[in-house]
Amino acid sequence: MAGNSFGDLFRITTSGESHGKALGVIIDGCPSGLELNIEQIQYELDRRKPGQSKVTTQRKEKDIVEICSGVIGGKTTGAPIMLMVQNLDVDSGKYENIKDKFRPGHADHTYFAKYDTRDWRGGGRSSARETIARVAGGAVAKQILKKYSQTEIIGYTVNIGGVEAIKRNYDFIEKNILRCPDSEIYKKMMEKIEEVREKNDSVGGAVEVVAKHVPIGLGEPVFDKLDAELSKAFMSIGAVKGVSIGNKNVETLLGSEYNDEMRAENSKIRYLTNNAGGVTGGISNGEDITARLSVKPTPTRTGVNMMLPTENYRNEEVIIEGRHDPIIMPRLVPVAEAMMAIILTDYLLKQRAYKFKA
Repeated sequence: MAGNSFGDLFRITTSGESHGKALGVIIDGCPSGLELNIEQIQYELDRRKPGQSKVTTQRKEKDIVEICSGVIGGKTTGAPIMLMVQNLDVDSGKYENIKDKFRPGHADHTYFAKYDTRDWRGGGRSSARETIARVAGGAVAKQILKKYSQTEIIGYTVNIGGVEAIKRNYDFIEKNILRCPDSEIYKKMMEKIEEVREKNDSVGGAVEVVAKHVPIGLGEPVFDKLDAELSKAFMSIGAVKGVSIGNKNVETLLGSEYNDEMRAENSKIRYLTNNAGGVTGGISNGEDITARLSVKPTPTRTGVNMMLPTENYRNEEVIIEGRHDPIIMPRLVPVAEAMMAIILTDYLLKQRAYKFKA
């Protein structure tokens, strides 16, 4: 299976399955001498882990991270960093009755068609549990960004089933189970969740990610545009089906409305608006980088009868069991932040190489 590595100078390689022994990430390119805060890595994993609230899967995993290499005395050595999280609350028995069947909305059919086999225990690599490795790698990237550029990344749930957040109160994000930045809209989002839950259904929505204090000049002007790589990073998250950078209403705006006018302030250029989302010509312009991720509904709903084709393509009605999220957005927030951090760290290291003078 190819495609398990991401990034160039700062590069992560992930491994592990939903019901395997453990999941892990190997991080290449972390500068030496960084005081790696394992508590910060654990904090990010805690934000992602299951069983946090009534709107997440009730699988109980502590997701305790272990540093296996690349760190001595709390500081990075420049060698590859290996981080590992063990699976402890595994219950593969719930999948026994569908191990030879394909669930709609999942990767069961396409994995089998490609590899002639698949891990039926919770989806294997296609499970959202794969994102543990991304969050761990992103937690290291965040620490690099903090040290070298003071860049801060903030994610939040902005839409659930068409209920859209209006305010952006960052202080409220981690004080509610939806990670919504709007206290009034949060109540309406919860009502929407209860509405679909009563129908034994699930609902999609959207997540926004903002990067503040991003250095000017990150990115490349043609194929490796910063916004192109960000879009690839976000779209690699299993539940994400669409990405927009900057103003999400770009299709309806006139050129006079969209263009971000510039002004000179204290020998620096400042933008009066940020419709471009902090990226111009594929290169960061110094404004906040903003991205919106469209997230699909959870494909599996516990206890629902579904018509599932078997390997021989016979229709068979089964009851799907297991532990699943009724919505994905709150736990996707730290994953989206991690992918943003990995991309920005990679480009920050590239930019530092450009500035090297012999």
